[in-house]
Amino acid sequence: MAEANANSRLEAFCDGVFAIALTLLVIDVKLPATEVIASNADFWRALQHLGPKVFAFLLSFVVILISWTNHHSFLKLVNKSSGSFIYANGILLLTVAFFPFPTSLLGEFLFSEHAAPAVVLYNAVAAAQAIGWVLMGRSALRNRLTRDEHATALMRINMKNGYYAVVLYSALSILAFWLPLAVAAVTTLSWIFWLVLGIRMKHE
Repeated sequence: MAEANANSRLEAFCDGVFAIALTLLVIDVKLPATEVIASNADFWRALQHLGPKVFAFLLSFVVILISWTNHHSFLKLVNKSSGSFIYANGILLLTVAFFPFPTSLLGEFLFSEHAAPAVVLYNAVAAAQAIGWVLMGRSALRNRLTRDEHATALMRINMKNGYYAVVLYSALSILAFWLPLAVAAVTTLSWIFWLVLGIRMKHE
């Protein structure tokens, strides 16, 4: 008996990767073992020092949540699969699984003299993820995996957004060598934009 959804196993596997990546983000949000806490005031100061890590956690949680939501919507546009599509999806998942690492670096070094490498890597991974989206879209269109003409039109829009994201996060990754804090702010605003845009599209 044929599967009702040809991509059901693929989607289930991807959901597991997204869930694990989201869970791993919180591991670095903890007080350092070297932190000396002798009073409640020390405790509050220690919690304040966690600010950059909490910021990095929240930002990456939003990034992966948006990616998961988009992935779910993306797979609704296709009703078949192909080898190139599966491998393109694998590239996307690679960036999702890797996100906890640049998140950890961002939380650790954002407000230090070593902020630049952390912000560069964070945006480079975001750019790589956008490339994954573009490759998935190209594979879906080239192999005619979309459900219908409406799905094809939406896929083309998704690819256009993917190209914009590649350019944006590649440029931010380069600029971060000189302006890491400013780039971190722009990166945050960009993901807030994607979040608001996604919520608005869901309600249209």
